[in-house]
Amino acid sequence: MANLFDRGEYEKAEAGARALAAAPRRFWDRGPVLEWLTGGLATAAAIAQGRGAEVQAELDTLIADLERTTGAGRALLLEVRVNRVAALLDQGRYTEAEAEADGILRAALRIAHLTQVHDIELSALANLATALNRQGRYEEAEAIARGNLPRAQAGLVTTLHCSLVSSLNGQGRYEEALAEARHLTPTWDCTESGTLDIGVATALHGLGRRSEAEATARRALSACEEFLHPAHPRIEEARTLLHRITAEGPPA
Repeated sequence: MANLFDRGEYEKAEAGARALAAAPRRFWDRGPVLEWLTGGLATAAAIAQGRGAEVQAELDTLIADLERTTGAGRALLLEVRVNRVAALLDQGRYTEAEAEADGILRAALRIAHLTQVHDIELSALANLATALNRQGRYEEAEAIARGNLPRAQAGLVTTLHCSLVSSLNGQGRYEEALAEARHLTPTWDCTESGTLDIGVATALHGLGRRSEAEATARRALSACEEFLHPAHPRIEEARTLLHRITAEGPPA
């Protein structure tokens, strides 16, 4: 199931995790650790599909259970809390997402001598940059994205780079945003579908290059509709951007 998740087959990963969790006890030792692991995978897969609101209560219950653990359970707790931040972002609950990300960073620092928290820390920072961008705190988001890009790997490079592009757009620094976008060769990850093109289209629109902006926004929407779950909020984000670009009438 973890392999399905890593390949971006989130619906299958979620279904498999939930089937395992529901299997009769005789098929596996349903101890709490395995229940937590399957719950964590199922909710992470749902969030990757943009269905964070649906699993919010499940996430909160899982976190409450894990908060009573010690040892290795503390790292799993932080991973689930990172997923909770993503779910809050999907719901537009940006101040809550910021507070949760800050809490994860403090907790990661406390257990860094016991276990590997590098990926957890960077994921929390990437989510924090998104939360700050969504609150219009672009300079803070830029500082986080720039400061952590050098130590990021794989998908988190794309996430942080897209946050950097968004932060520059938010400050009206459209030429810089385009330059940053052109430097990025995204690692394929269907969860990021449309993100970079949304940033590029925003910058092009800000520069008055409306024909290019419209074409890029349409490409972003097409990618979102092809690769993301129909409930994913990025689809509506791409539609809103395209409407804003085209509502002004045809380019001069």
